[in-house]
Amino acid sequence: MKFETKVIHSGTQEDPYTGAITTPIYQTSTYHQQTLGGHAKYEYTRGENPTRFALESVMAAIENGTDGFAFSSGMAAIHATMSLLKSGDHIVMANDVYGGTFRLVNRILTDLGITFTAVDTADSVALQEAIKPTTKMVYLESPSNPLMHVTDIAEAARIAHDSGAIAVVDNTFASPYNQNPLDLGADVVIHSGTKYLGGHADVLSGFVIVKDAELAARIKFIQMSIGAVLSPQDSYLIQRSIKTLALRVQRHNENAMALAEFLNNHPKVAKVYFPGLPGTPDYEIARRQMRGFGGMMSIELQPGLDVKQFVENLAVFLLAESLGGVESLIEVPAIMTHASIPRDIRLANGIKDELVRISVGIEDIDDLIADMTKGLDAL
Repeated sequence: MKFETKVIHSGTQEDPYTGAITTPIYQTSTYHQQTLGGHAKYEYTRGENPTRFALESVMAAIENGTDGFAFSSGMAAIHATMSLLKSGDHIVMANDVYGGTFRLVNRILTDLGITFTAVDTADSVALQEAIKPTTKMVYLESPSNPLMHVTDIAEAARIAHDSGAIAVVDNTFASPYNQNPLDLGADVVIHSGTKYLGGHADVLSGFVIVKDAELAARIKFIQMSIGAVLSPQDSYLIQRSIKTLALRVQRHNENAMALAEFLNNHPKVAKVYFPGLPGTPDYEIARRQMRGFGGMMSIELQPGLDVKQFVENLAVFLLAESLGGVESLIEVPAIMTHASIPRDIRLANGIKDELVRISVGIEDIDDLIADMTKGLDAL
């Protein structure tokens, strides 16, 4: 099936009692077992739930994997994936990952004896040089958060595999509609389902998708053991939203491209970070491995302009964290999403205090440009 068909029909389990075409919300914690010591498919909802299983099947299908696992948040999915590691292991990590991911590695995993090196994963030479004998995971975002750097996933996976490590890709910014890292050689794909998959800013979720049976078994054991699983109600909400994912992301792509071109030519904007703009290394790689450039971008205002005044003079673009919803959002990473990263590290990685991250929604593009013009005119 093509993607637009997969998102609607994959994982759907017709209710055997009523014929309902929408998977019911199985709001139960436990299940009646017919025989003592048997092997029922459903025993306890932390381990299995029919509503969650339907959603996990959808995620496996649209990421071209074999197994999907749903968690209570994106960070829970990342934590479960990094729980594959043990004391003494080493991670090579992108140097501009989401602040929460950096915090997990830098503040929690290091206390458990896991070490890491942060590099520009788009630089294959730097990535190769960061590999150590103890490296067990190469972790990247593509496009990255918030600088929209695009890593050659196939090359990063090759480097990881040559050293005996696994390649993990956070595919949240691209969404499965625009990119499928497993097809490019990655071993694990992660999503914050709170973003494009949910799409309506009303539910938290996270996903891990794999195509290797051994990895699937290990992730499943971690999911059940740690227990940060997605609830039946939230599983229903995400599966409902995924049915319109293709339509929504098409509009996100179109609006973001138009807005990026507008901002790229505005005299008060010093730089636009968006993989869809030709003439950059990110564009060339993105054109090869992505079907669309996504709805995320970041900008830097000209020196001396007041970022606070800019974001607070917008009306359609809402000042808020998160991304990927139908509504357009704007935020300042240094103060909001990436505040947990020490300032010297942020600056060294190119995340300036004046950087503004934009999640372009699906509103009318003329209204978005008018609102952006209003904010820039206030400077």
